[in-house]
Order: sequence, then C-alpha cells, then structure tokens
Amino acid sequence: MPRTWGFTIDVGLPGHVVRHVLHSADEATVHKVTEHATAPGIWLKAFVPPETLEPWLAPGWHLAGGTGYLMSASLPTGHTRAQTETPDGYRLSTWTRAGVTRALVRTADGAFAARGQIAVTGLGAVVDQVETDPAHQRRGLGRLVMRRLTAAAAGQGATAGVLGATPEGRALYEAMGWRALAPLTGAMRGPGSSET
Repeated sequence: MPRTWGFTIDVGLPGHVVRHVLHSADEATVHKVTEHATAPGIWLKAFVPPETLEPWLAPGWHLAGGTGYLMSASLPTGHTRAQTETPDGYRLSTWTRAGVTRALVRTADGAFAARGQIAVTGLGAVVDQVETDPAHQRRGLGRLVMRRLTAAAAGQGATAGVLGATPEGRALYEAMGWRALAPLTGAMRGPGSSET
C-alpha cells in the first residue's frame, strides 16, 4: 500500500507480519511511523545507516536484521538452459499468485533447500525472501532461484530489479551483476525492544 513516506507491505510471516519501507527517512517521519505502529512483528526499513536510524525510533523499537544494502540490476532478457538447470538431487517449482512469482527448491525427498519471490511493479520488480538452507549452500541454488525469478519478471515486462541484501547475500548478487546503491537498515517492534 503506497504512503506519502513509502510503502506498507503485508509480509505475513511469524515475527514479520508487516513491513514499512521508507523511501526517504528523516527523524520526524521515522518517529511518527514507529510511534503509531505498536503491534509486535512490525518492521521498518530505511535507506540510512544504523547509527542514524536508531535514535529516531520510538520506544518499544530496536534495530534488527543486521546490516543490509539496497541493490539494483537490469533484468536479463534470456538465460541459457545450463544457467537455469536444476542440479541433480533437487527439484524446482515456480508459481505466480496475486502478482508475486515464487520459486521453491526442494531435495528429492521433499526437504526445503532454497526459495525466493519477486513482484513486478510496472517496469520494476522487487525481489524478496531469498534464502538457501545452510545445509544446501554452495551448490548454485541461490543463483538458480534468482535466475528463475528475474526471468519470470522480465517475461512480465520488468526491465530493472531491486532487493535488500544481507552482507552474505550481497556477494552472490554482485557476482550476478547487481550493485549496491545505499545502506538498508531494519528495525522492529517486539521482543528485544526496550520499553522506556
């Protein structure tokens, strides 16, 4: 849902129910948004360093999610079969519902291995929730998920993508042609907050 200060996204995960993303952060806006969002599991993301965001937060909020980066890339127009082949021992499922394309990699016996999702918003696309289970890292599954998602978005007319990356994820994305644009800091309302 668009807001004057950014967007509100229904994430729907335990401990991460809603996410407010501020396209430009200042002390008054951050304080107003965090002061009015009082339910647990609400997150805020802003394109400022942690040391800038933390003093702007209302009581009951704390920094969370570690250091992050806003990244972007032009979406590729095609992939070779080798780039999108699923490694032996894994199976990949993709589906689109309500404008969001999801990719899920499972082992042959059905265990979770990797996942991610992408939503197209006109010429842009937003990548979210990309993760690989630690037991299945370094097997090309993150690249497979990203290639499948970006191909799906390009097929829907998107030409550029954005995502929020962790330091670990940043290395993968940079190797795939993404570039860091700004720091991305998260805060949340809930457990671990100091009520003052």
